[in-house]
Amino acid sequence: MNNALLLGKTILVTGAAGRIGSATALAAFNHGARVVLVDISEERLLAFKSHFSGDRSEEIFAITADIADYAKISLMIKKVVSLCGPIHGAVHCAYPRSAGWGASFEELKPSYLQEDLFTQLGSAILFSQQIIAYYRDNHGGSLVHVSSIQGISAPKFEHYEGTEMYSPVEYAAIKAGVISITRWLARYCKDMNIRVNCVSPGGVADSQPDSFRDRYRKSCTNFGLLTGEQVASAIVFLLSPGSAAINGHNLVVDDGWSL
Repeated sequence: MNNALLLGKTILVTGAAGRIGSATALAAFNHGARVVLVDISEERLLAFKSHFSGDRSEEIFAITADIADYAKISLMIKKVVSLCGPIHGAVHCAYPRSAGWGASFEELKPSYLQEDLFTQLGSAILFSQQIIAYYRDNHGGSLVHVSSIQGISAPKFEHYEGTEMYSPVEYAAIKAGVISITRWLARYCKDMNIRVNCVSPGGVADSQPDSFRDRYRKSCTNFGLLTGEQVASAIVFLLSPGSAAINGHNLVVDDGWSL
């Protein structure tokens, strides 16, 4: 297998049925990893798993779990180990949202804000707690979080004009928090053979209106909106031995949007 950066590794991907999660799972698999797909939606999860076929299809595992439920995180990790042995890397792509997600700043409701702050940032912290506890007892490992360019820069609000799209203030807060906990965790895990890094992608193409795509492209350097595969390749690198000296880093993948 050419360029098998993760050969012999077991990689756990939460939010595996989503855009970035599915691209990451596929990239890890193509780089030789045994991959565990975790998602809250059994239907979407099994539909995605069915895309894997061939001689290595037995190296793809699917587990339905709500990682916003604290009690289920530890159970999920134990199930992963029972299915396929030691976990070497984990990627937290899960992106739970409340019914009020995407409301304008003026229309924010406290209950929805509380839910989103917990299920996104809170669950990222709690997932980190549990996977790091596992790593500490099992000779180390790697954890990659997914943040966003919205975590390092204010939105370009003019890109959204004339569309139904919106960049919520809580999204910026959550993604900035993800970057912060990445650094905190990397330092906290000093001398434990544990690495914690983060990827901050720019916008990923997903049927956005042409007006948005055109405005977004003008803020970039080469092509504008990303593909999931472009984000996934950066995540695979952070999981691989080639990034062994990289820890606590936020890798921005945005085609120059944030310059």
